[in-house]
This record gives sequence, structure tokens and C-alpha cells, in this order.
Amino acid sequence: NKKAFVELLFWKSPAIVCEMTKGYGSLQEGEGTTWSRVPPWTPQEEQELRELYWKYKEVEGGDIIAAILAHLPTPGRTRKQVVKQLVRM
Repeated sequence: NKKAFVELLFWKSPAIVCEMTKGYGSLQEGEGTTWSRVPPWTPQEEQELRELYWKYKEVEGGDIIAAILAHLPTPGRTRKQVVKQLVRM
């Protein structure tokens, strides 16, 4: 590829570098992208998260995120996902 030098000017993830070396289109659907593995938040989940946050934010000496995770009806959400969603909201 005569224009590969242009690709080297920009930051690449390991998945993109692998794709560059093995050929474009070599990655399977969703492979190498972390955001595609995270299920999106539904409006109902956002509402539940908002309600749990307001319920537990006034608790003294407690970990708000741990309390939210314990009472979140959707299993499989990580602490990082919950914090990121709270910041986004």
C-alpha cells in the first residue's frame, strides 16, 4: 500500500494495527471494538439509575455506586459503566 505512511501519522489501537497488517476488512464484526460489547442504556434503565442515584446520594459514609449496583435490576453492568453513565446524564 503506497499510502500506508499516512496511516502511521495517526494514533492506532492494537485492533486497527492488526487490521492494517492483515488487510482491511480482516476483523470480524464487533471484534476489536470495546464499545460494541457494551449494551446501550435503555430509557427505562436510565430512569432507574437516576432514581437510585437520588435515593442513595444522601447516605453518609456509604459507597453510592456500590449501593446502586446492588439494587440495579439489570445484571451485568460494571462499576465503570454506571459511573460513566451517571457522568453522561
